[in-house]
Amino acid sequence: MGTLKVRSRAGSEKLIEGRDGLSVMELIRGSGDEEIQALCGGCCSCATCHVYVDSNFWGLLPPMNDDENELLEVSSHRHAQSRLSCQIIFGAALDGLRVTVAPED
Repeated sequence: MGTLKVRSRAGSEKLIEGRDGLSVMELIRGSGDEEIQALCGGCCSCATCHVYVDSNFWGLLPPMNDDENELLEVSSHRHAQSRLSCQIIFGAALDGLRVTVAPED
């Protein structure tokens, strides 16, 4: 267990209890937050779970795969800290992870 800090598009912050093995997308959606649409259900095929990862945690994430990179390529809101939250699996090393929900495309 650990915590995940999520900043909404409007700037409000919410602490979510993390559960090892679940994706950040699943944790956010499970908390009742509806800003993350996750239309594909976490299959890495839509990019509606786009978040910006705090730079302090960037080095702890697995490398981005080609599918995720291609999906983010079409986002007009992509920047250096962009990831799809369905591709980030929460675990002890990510305790305290901070993400911001990216604007919708």
